[in-house]
Amino acid sequence: MAKHRFSEGAGPSQRQLRVGELIRRTLSDVLNRGEVHDPELNALSITVGEVRTSPDLKIATVYVLPLGGERRDEAIAALKRNKPELRRAVSRATTLKFAPDLRFVIDETFDRLDDARRLFSDARVRRDVDDAE
Repeated sequence: MAKHRFSEGAGPSQRQLRVGELIRRTLSDVLNRGEVHDPELNALSITVGEVRTSPDLKIATVYVLPLGGERRDEAIAALKRNKPELRRAVSRATTLKFAPDLRFVIDETFDRLDDARRLFSDARVRRDVDDAE
């Protein structure tokens, strides 16, 4: 049975990274220009932070965050509702044999950064860090 590189603890291949970045730029452009025929989606300002593809490039997980981090559920619902149109845009922009299935999830990177900033601003943590140096 063939193993995927991810199961061995290795990171994504160069091809996965290239394709993920191409999909990210394509979706960002489409969303920024309001090219989707959905007024609700076009009314939202959505940042596409990252796209991770499966090793076979058939699944693309798109990490998104609406401006200000609010209306997350509404943004995901609008993206899912318009998945076929977004998939066609990705297909036109890439030379892949198959357009990947797009899966939209909230990008929680910014939340984790805020948590880390809060943690490091805590007086007890700063004192411990200063003592360790």
